[in-house]
Amino acid sequence: MSSVFDARRAMSIARKETWHIRRDPVTLIVSLGLPVLLVLFFGFAINFDVKSVDLLVADGDHSRISRELIEVVSASGYFNVRRAASAAAAADALGAEKGKAALIIETGFGRELRAGKPVEAQVLLDGADNSNAGIVSSYLASAEGAVRARLTGASAPPVTLRTRFLFNPELDSHWFVVPGIFVIVVGLISSLLTALTVAREWENGSMEILLSTPVRPLEIIAGKLAPYMALSFAAIMLVYGLARLVFGVPFLGSHLIFALATLLFLAATMSQGLVISVVTRQQQLAFQTAMNTGMMPIQLLSGFIFPIESMPALFQWITMILPARWYMILTRSLFLRAPDFSMLLGPLSALMGLTAVFMLIAWRMFKTDLEP
Repeated sequence: MSSVFDARRAMSIARKETWHIRRDPVTLIVSLGLPVLLVLFFGFAINFDVKSVDLLVADGDHSRISRELIEVVSASGYFNVRRAASAAAAADALGAEKGKAALIIETGFGRELRAGKPVEAQVLLDGADNSNAGIVSSYLASAEGAVRARLTGASAPPVTLRTRFLFNPELDSHWFVVPGIFVIVVGLISSLLTALTVAREWENGSMEILLSTPVRPLEIIAGKLAPYMALSFAAIMLVYGLARLVFGVPFLGSHLIFALATLLFLAATMSQGLVISVVTRQQQLAFQTAMNTGMMPIQLLSGFIFPIESMPALFQWITMILPARWYMILTRSLFLRAPDFSMLLGPLSALMGLTAVFMLIAWRMFKTDLEP
């Protein structure tokens, strides 16, 4: 009786798959070129920094003090000041999406300030985009101290809070976005390629011939995964170079742990692709299934954009079955934090568990096809 796993038979499957890849330039372009292009495109396109906010200013006072107030806000560098004829005109322009915020200074602002009376200037924010509204509000709050010092000459308060930003001191959104993008892109492409290549075998009938040979299910899985894992690992290395050289993202962690996490992530996503291909057995259906089960969940539930801690408890549990969630944690931590190995044990263990589950499912399905 043949053994459960024979490395020579698995290598034969891997050589056959490598030969197919070398004959198909589209696979090479998708595997190596597409991740690079997508990371470059989305790395520059996606930017969470809110700059050059259009601020509508309705100065009803027209005094020296009101002009100084406008100068201080404009000098912050966050706003493009645009004049409005009146408070009503500023509100109308805000409603017409011609600005994100409006500063309204009422008549008598300077006179009351010179008299030592408390004064107020109204700020209107476009709350339709609540994320931008929160950022603009924080910009205005940070400028409030400078306004107070400029207009009243008030001394600094007895207690001052000084803020330091750790791990990303410049608050460069590229440092946050780029590692997340290549997790999504490489994860989706690796799953998609594996699903399509195995589904192709089912469509052209070669899988039935392969299953009739002495080759065991585990050997088929290993032989199918190995070339695409090497190809996807090469793509990740290319994207890693882009992150470091083009976007200036630092890498503070261990490259050895990063390589281990990458191999586990690729094994999990490719095993997922194998399961999809076994279930669908058609390239078009495999493509649609891989996209539907990969694209949206990875983007929305992996922590790439939305913090998992802010999601409802049910969705937090759902994210645990996504390999991209754990690899996202590992990637961003290794790039920016230089964490201890003990801090990474949880995500690494989760990736190991998911890899084992997907591999077991794929193996069982292949074994079922072999049984009479």
